[in-house]
Amino acid sequence: MRLWLLLACLFALPATAEVFTYIDAQGNRVYTDQPGSGGAKRVPLATSNRMSAKPGGAAPVIAGKKTETKPLFHYDMLRILVPEPDATIRNNAGELIVSVTSEPGLQYGHRYRLLLDGQPTAEPGPSPVFALNNIDRGSHNLSVEILDEQGRTVERTANQPFHMLRISLAQKRQVKPCVLADYGQRPECPLKDKPEEEKNPFLRFF
Repeated sequence: MRLWLLLACLFALPATAEVFTYIDAQGNRVYTDQPGSGGAKRVPLATSNRMSAKPGGAAPVIAGKKTETKPLFHYDMLRILVPEPDATIRNNAGELIVSVTSEPGLQYGHRYRLLLDGQPTAEPGPSPVFALNNIDRGSHNLSVEILDEQGRTVERTANQPFHMLRISLAQKRQVKPCVLADYGQRPECPLKDKPEEEKNPFLRFF
């Protein structure tokens, strides 16, 4: 019992204290912090595993596994091939084909998204070609962006203007005002351009 009490006291000493041991006259092993007692020998101690009491001395314990966020991929080039900047498109249905390209090519999990006047024209996808229709006449802006698998915008072009021309019925009549097949008979057409009236066979009897 005495031996275990001594051991408990010795292990409670600071980590820098030295411990010595020897056999007394009664044959008991004695532990002490005083060297030179009865031919005492130094007892090697293991390194302390106590942690620092400083607030910042240990790394904080984080509950759960933190999701790693991949850095944004960088494209060397992204631009609209068709139409060219400031192009004039003549299409009565307001139709337009847009083609884009990037360097390097579209990465795995990335998608193109076309914007018309700042609004998405369709869901993002891998195709670099977009078909638009029924675009209002006037000036508009196109831009394209690349989204990664997390929905983040990786690259985006500046706004590129174009102009849509859609000829109205009134404008058609100004060009060819007397073409019956397309626009109907107009009262202002010259007499020589008006169709001949059908002759009634019964009129010759009057």
